[in-house]
Amino acid sequence: MLKVGLTGGIGCGKSTAVKKFQELGALIIDADQVSRDVVEPGTKALSEIAQLFGDDILLADGSLDRGKLKHIIFAPTKEAEQALANLEKITHPIIREEIESRMKWATNQDLNNPYLIIDIPLLVEKNYEPLFDRIVVVDCTVEQQIERVQKRDNMNEETILKIIEQQASREQRKEVATDILDNTGNVESLLTQVKETHDKFERLSQH
Repeated sequence: MLKVGLTGGIGCGKSTAVKKFQELGALIIDADQVSRDVVEPGTKALSEIAQLFGDDILLADGSLDRGKLKHIIFAPTKEAEQALANLEKITHPIIREEIESRMKWATNQDLNNPYLIIDIPLLVEKNYEPLFDRIVVVDCTVEQQIERVQKRDNMNEETILKIIEQQASREQRKEVATDILDNTGNVESLLTQVKETHDKFERLSQH
C-alpha cells in the first residue's frame, strides 16, 4: 500500500483536502487524533504531563485541560518555549510510535483502500519524511493563513503568528514535497487538485 504523508501549516486547508481524499477512498490516519488518544485518562503520557505542569492541568473528570495547556505553551515568553519543549519530550516519541504502529497495522490488512494518508501537521518539524513514499503539502500564503484562522477560530493575529513561527516555513515544507496542493485560490480549485492527486496515487499504487 502506498504510504502518503500530508501536511500544511495552520489554516492552509489541510482538513478540507484530507476529507476529500477520504471521500475518494483513501485510508486516513490522523496524527492530531493520535495525539489526543495518547493523553487519554490513565495513559503514561497524561500522568507525566500532570507531573510536569501540576494537577490543575487536569479537568474534574481527569482529562487534559487543553485550553489551559495551550495558554501555557503558546504564551509569548521564554518559559512558554521551555514548557512546549518539555511537553514535546513526553508526547512526541509516544505519538510517533503509535503512528508507526497504526501504519503497520493498516499496511498488513487486506483492505480495499488504494493508499494510506497520514495527516500530520508536524511532518517536517519532527522528521517524519522517511516513513512515506509520497509527501503532499497543502500550501497557501501566510496572509491567507492568518485570515482563515481568524475567521475559523476567532483567534487574534499575535497568537496565530506565534503558532506559524513554531511551524516549518512554506519553503521548508515545499522542499520535502513530492506533491503540492496550491490552496491560494478557492475551495473548488483545491478539491480539483485533490482529485487529480488521488488519480495519480491510484495509478502509483498499482505498480
